[in-house]
Amino acid sequence: MYLADGWKDYALLDAGNGMKLERWGDVTLYRPDPQAVWPMRQPQADAVYHRSERGGGHWEFARPLPESWNIRYRDLTFVVRPTGFKHTGLFPEQAVNWDWMRSRIEAKIAADGACRVLNLFAYTGGATCACLKAGASVAHVDAAKGMVAWAKDNVAACGLADAPVRYLVDDCVKFVQRETRRGNRYDGIIMDPPSYGRGPGGEVWKLEEQLFGLVEMCLPVLTDDPLFFILNSYTTGLSPSVMAYLLGTLLKPRFGGFVSADEIGLPVTATGLSLPCGSTAIWSNEPV
Repeated sequence: MYLADGWKDYALLDAGNGMKLERWGDVTLYRPDPQAVWPMRQPQADAVYHRSERGGGHWEFARPLPESWNIRYRDLTFVVRPTGFKHTGLFPEQAVNWDWMRSRIEAKIAADGACRVLNLFAYTGGATCACLKAGASVAHVDAAKGMVAWAKDNVAACGLADAPVRYLVDDCVKFVQRETRRGNRYDGIIMDPPSYGRGPGGEVWKLEEQLFGLVEMCLPVLTDDPLFFILNSYTTGLSPSVMAYLLGTLLKPRFGGFVSADEIGLPVTATGLSLPCGSTAIWSNEPV
């Protein structure tokens, strides 16, 4: 398992009963997690998220909390806030990918002077901030205007407001198709697609059925000697092995390189266990 164990401002304190207890700075949140199937004693928390049978849910607050607050990961700063759909705007397990990307980008910039990264389904920009901090230029693409605005706040909180980033509120498929026609190329691609989504024509699609095509469409916007392709999934039907086979099938015949994939997770303070939080597959031009 790729383990994000470098946090200080965040901790997964405990997990069980389909829930997880987390510390975000000095705030504790108790919210659902379907992977935590073992028992756990009901904890005290500053806020608890209750699911609704009709979908969505609501937060119950034990004490007044600010609308948002900042937490740090190493030299990065992020704005977090409890949303109506249980999320906080940050997936802390992705820190393990941020560290890996930064090391690869920094090495490329030291050798070549520049690195261009495309972040698709980019959400609130955790990966965007990490790549910018390493010195890359980033195209940040997400269809949700509110998430792109949140990403701008995160980039500013990191002291990177003047960094070379393009924010694009756009359908990722349409954007990549236009970049292909324009001849724009990137050294690295990050793809974090949702489990369910809508295609350019409004049609509903499932990630398992569309993922091969999503990755395939990105090949023409990679440079002739690309650096990496990172694919994240929170879809239980996609194992790390399947994601590795997919990247290997599409990228290795054209670029060579190496593929690695595994679960991605967080250490649990109370038990010493590690909670799986999805999967990551990485193609790289060097061994991962």
